Amino acid sequence: MNNQPQLQSPITARRYHDISCGHRVHGHESKCAHLHGHNYRVHFTVAAKQGYQSVDGLGRVLDFSVIKSELCMWLEENWDHKFLAWDQDSYMKGIYDDLGMHSAMDAHQIMFANSIVWVPFNPTAENMAMYLVEEIGPRQLAGMAVELIEVTIEETAKCWATYTKPFARRESL
Repeated sequence: MNNQPQLQSPITARRYHDISCGHRVHGHESKCAHLHGHNYRVHFTVAAKQGYQSVDGLGRVLDFSVIKSELCMWLEENWDHKFLAWDQDSYMKGIYDDLGMHSAMDAHQIMFANSIVWVPFNPTAENMAMYLVEEIGPRQLAGMAVELIEVTIEETAKCWATYTKPFARRESL
């Protein structure tokens, strides 16, 4: 039995998408502990899954419009112009509770409640990138011969983080 890992395709397709959203980094030692936001640039990198051809009959890993419709539009619908709040952040839960979000809500409270996206991670660029690769990519690209292998999130033109899916965890269809 050959235990050598198969090489991942050397050809990838990449598309970026810009969104604006807020967050706070729970436990941060400086100003990122405050409520603030960024104009994020999110780069998606896809490659053929193991066991599949690197490119289709036209020579594409995946049409860029599919990356847009499945990944970029997920960002638009779920994170753009929203506030990412860690579901374990007692400060954010306190703000939510202080505004009476558990009783009958008026229009302003409804708008506020709809603006918060509770996420299962402290919303750093690193954790956001990992969540997109490990959770969103498999859902959005299910049934396709490609996988999301890397996400880079730029918070500013000078600061970004990248998460690359570990080779050992890549799966075939």
